[in-house]
Amino acid sequence: MRAGSEGAGWGRRPEARHCGWCGQRLADGEGRGRPRRYCGHSCRQRAYERRAAMQRGGLPEDAVVLSAAELADLQDRLFQLRCAAEDVATAAEDGADSGELRRMAAGLVQEAKGLERLR
Repeated sequence: MRAGSEGAGWGRRPEARHCGWCGQRLADGEGRGRPRRYCGHSCRQRAYERRAAMQRGGLPEDAVVLSAAELADLQDRLFQLRCAAEDVATAAEDGADSGELRRMAAGLVQEAKGLERLR
């Protein structure tokens, strides 16, 4: 690391921030104060309501609660990601050319990006 670069963020790309409720990307704010956690008042309110309901239910604050439909959707997307990874591995073993492997790897990355946000 270069001298004087500690804490200044030199050479590092700022990480994109997302709403803590809906997952929408937050605008890069350079304002003063704490960074935003939610994209708007309604998302902040929904997050508050969820925290309050979890406290009433005796669940830990960091618990993740999914509906049966959300869980099934997540399992389907994870299965698709695994299948895409297996396709890349099979193509590599079968001697696919580098262009084909790059295309398949790009598809794998897209599948993984879809899983980054649960909402």
